Amino acid sequence: MTTEHGSDKAPDMEVVEECTVKEVDLTVPKTDDPSLPVLTFRMWVLGLICCVILSFVNQFFWYRTNPLMISSVAAQIAVVPIGHLMARTLPTRQVFEGTRFAFSMNPGPFNIKEHVLITIFANAGAGTVYATHILSAVKLLYHRNLSLFPAFLVMITTQVLGFGWAGLFRKYLVEPGEMWWPSILIQVSLFRALHEKEKRPKGRTTRTQFFLIVMITSFAYYILPGYLFMMLSTFSWVCWLAPKSVLVQQLGSGHQALGVGAIGLDWATISSYLGSPLASPWFATLNIAIGFFLVMYVMTPICYWLNIYGAKTFPLFSNSLFRSDGSTYDISSIIDSKFHLDRAAYSRIGPVNMSTFFAFTYGLGFATLPATIVHVLLFHGRDLLTQAKRAFGGKKKIDIHTKLMKAYEKVPLWWFLVILVINIALIIFSCQYYNSALQLPWWGVLLACAIAMFFTLPIGIIQATTNQQPGLNIITEYVIGYLYPERPVANMCFKVYGYISMTQALTFLADFKLGHYMKIPPRAMFIAQVSYFFVLLNSLLPLSCQPEYCLILNHIYIWVVLQVVGTIVSVIVYTLTAWWLMGDIPNLCDTTKLPAGSQWTCPMDRVFFDASVIWGLVGPRRIFGVLGQYAGINWFFFDGAIAPFLVWLAQKVFPQQKWISLIHMPVILGSTAMMPPAAAVNFTSWIVIAFLSGFIVFRYRQKWWERYNYIFAGGLDAGTAFMTVLLFLGLQSRNISVNWWGNSGEGCPLASCPTAKGVVVDGCPVV
Repeated sequence: MTTEHGSDKAPDMEVVEECTVKEVDLTVPKTDDPSLPVLTFRMWVLGLICCVILSFVNQFFWYRTNPLMISSVAAQIAVVPIGHLMARTLPTRQVFEGTRFAFSMNPGPFNIKEHVLITIFANAGAGTVYATHILSAVKLLYHRNLSLFPAFLVMITTQVLGFGWAGLFRKYLVEPGEMWWPSILIQVSLFRALHEKEKRPKGRTTRTQFFLIVMITSFAYYILPGYLFMMLSTFSWVCWLAPKSVLVQQLGSGHQALGVGAIGLDWATISSYLGSPLASPWFATLNIAIGFFLVMYVMTPICYWLNIYGAKTFPLFSNSLFRSDGSTYDISSIIDSKFHLDRAAYSRIGPVNMSTFFAFTYGLGFATLPATIVHVLLFHGRDLLTQAKRAFGGKKKIDIHTKLMKAYEKVPLWWFLVILVINIALIIFSCQYYNSALQLPWWGVLLACAIAMFFTLPIGIIQATTNQQPGLNIITEYVIGYLYPERPVANMCFKVYGYISMTQALTFLADFKLGHYMKIPPRAMFIAQVSYFFVLLNSLLPLSCQPEYCLILNHIYIWVVLQVVGTIVSVIVYTLTAWWLMGDIPNLCDTTKLPAGSQWTCPMDRVFFDASVIWGLVGPRRIFGVLGQYAGINWFFFDGAIAPFLVWLAQKVFPQQKWISLIHMPVILGSTAMMPPAAAVNFTSWIVIAFLSGFIVFRYRQKWWERYNYIFAGGLDAGTAFMTVLLFLGLQSRNISVNWWGNSGEGCPLASCPTAKGVVVDGCPVV
């Protein structure tokens, strides 16, 4: 093994053989086999198929009340037998033999590295394209026209933009051992279980056997909360103690209120918003639990029962928008023909009001951003400065995994810069050419990119160490809402370019870290993530060209094509799936017209729509500014900046108190960022499982944790995903259901009732 300079180890490099993070040391292999083929025919075929299937399924479930996201773990498992079958049956002879396109369809046994690239390919379809919210909001909730092509351009450019940010910050968020990305360890454990041969320990199971047991059990169990006994998803037993009491149901409802005692016996409920609890480090779990407790059981009850901002006029927990008398606000009545705010109508109807909980969640979002910046400067500033100095020379301290990756040629930074610059140019062109539809001016694009670039590093550090990601959605909405008010689509576009491009960058960086742990050649990673179509363009080159010129031209095609193949495929599938569902499902997302118990309520799209009204249509000046009643919420910006400083100061004053260093204010303040649409039951259930795994098992049964924890998480994900798809295709798509009290909801119908005197809501007692 040699470095880029040709020596075994550069004189300015200090290698740390042990990993700095114990969980990584226990999970990630410290060996490598550079001879394994990576960019194989099997990888391209299986990767594309997995990307298409996951994109379709995840967009399909996105509109449901419990928007289950099927992770790439399902694809990671499903392709193993197919890969081995292809290795046994495909011909081994060379295709296009005698030309520079020659390759073998079967270069040998199905190996772990091509399996990793298949999974990274599948990751493009494992989440969702956030920009589809724009399409859903405009067409389904604003009831306005938006053509397919400009919507597609927003989606594709949003996703590809993140690849540029990822390239800029990989040195800081991938190479250092301290940036360990906890959720990646689940996939690393699964890869090892599926490929490493091991003998069954006496009286115990191998990791593969354990995984299969968990997956089959999870698959069989999910038929209960997923179909036969849906009440298990939200078991709100406190509501049953007083069926006619609004107060008791406000306390007990896990979906619509505080969720005291509520528990979800359903893996989809547990992992749907916060990710797998088995991947959360204990200190991060503790901070989330503290933040959730303070918000739900201290701040919310105090604000509600003190009637702050007229809290009792509205539901305790709601993301809907209301008039001052507690009735639902008719948003269409304040929109003019140009899709701007009708100021006269707004003055006549009155201001938009929120539930106090919803207003304070925005305040916590205000606090999280300055807390993130101050926390990173205080607690990671010196490390970042050191890493920056190492980038330009000086002594480098690397762990064993970075040492092993030195055997491979790096991807030059300017490859990413070319992608970034051309993509930004395409975004500006799209917004200018389709300005009547997208509303965002060119300067808004550049400002959104600046915000995304600035926050990728600090938020990436937090995600890479805590598995939690503070969001930029509120600050992006706030900025463009003040600078360019009364234009809801411009606000939505600015948010996806300023916020989601950063989120997509962190997804790419997580993939880079997975490749780093599994020792995937960086240039193979780049090609798999960036360009599949360069193979087609290579046919334009004359077969007689000199090898050195062919290599240069090949690289140019890779860079200039700018098509992130997984991203392109997934965006196409996401867009077409959303378009199909909008036309095929009557009253999709319209809760006023959907039948009772319908799953097509679109909770994420409703929140996105309401935010576009608050920040885009009405504008922050009329909500949180001098013309609004929620101006006091702006003090959260100051509070968020001060909070990490107080922790840092306490740590300096009391250095012997080690527990102070575990207080992570960005995570505490941002712990409830997903509420709504996430509900109390999602948090209470998640915290219980995360505590059992990250504290009890890790501390007292560490050998079991090392061997089985992440395998257990992968088995639960896979079993739940497979049964969910099977239930829908076999039963729910044909409207075959089981009607009994166990499928009639959580049993807390009064939890959303207001308690102010004189406010009348159907189905609620009159106070």
